[in-house]
Amino acid sequence: MIDHNDNLNTIPPLEEIYAEFDFLGDSDDQINYLIDLGLDLPKLSPEKKTEQNRVHGCQSQVWMTTDFDSEHSQLNLQAESDAMIVNGLIVVLMAAYQQKTPQQILELDIHAIFDRLGMDRHLSPQRKNGLNGMVQRIRSAAQQALNL
Repeated sequence: MIDHNDNLNTIPPLEEIYAEFDFLGDSDDQINYLIDLGLDLPKLSPEKKTEQNRVHGCQSQVWMTTDFDSEHSQLNLQAESDAMIVNGLIVVLMAAYQQKTPQQILELDIHAIFDRLGMDRHLSPQRKNGLNGMVQRIRSAAQQALNL
């Protein structure tokens, strides 16, 4: 059995990501940092790489599971892409959403986080569509969890 807390240990807090982006300043360095973040992303088990878990609208292949634990109703987000930069984006999403309740997820202004990191400068329109697809998958799971 996988200990999901082990996966959390590889995800830096959002404030650390902000600080690194601020320190780097240069867009190319920030992109390289995103790629580096993605290198440490825990791998998704092969049995979770199914069509049902695939996020549509992404330029690359992305698989995502969005489970809420029964005890605290906190999100356990797991995802992986075949593109290194997208894995970095997944790390940012995990830093923002991991272990949040459905209500906290729906209240979070993820676009303010993307703006703070300057994602408009870093991502092509296709990558933005994929990122928005991942956000929609997470928000839909949160909404569904609230409706149970």
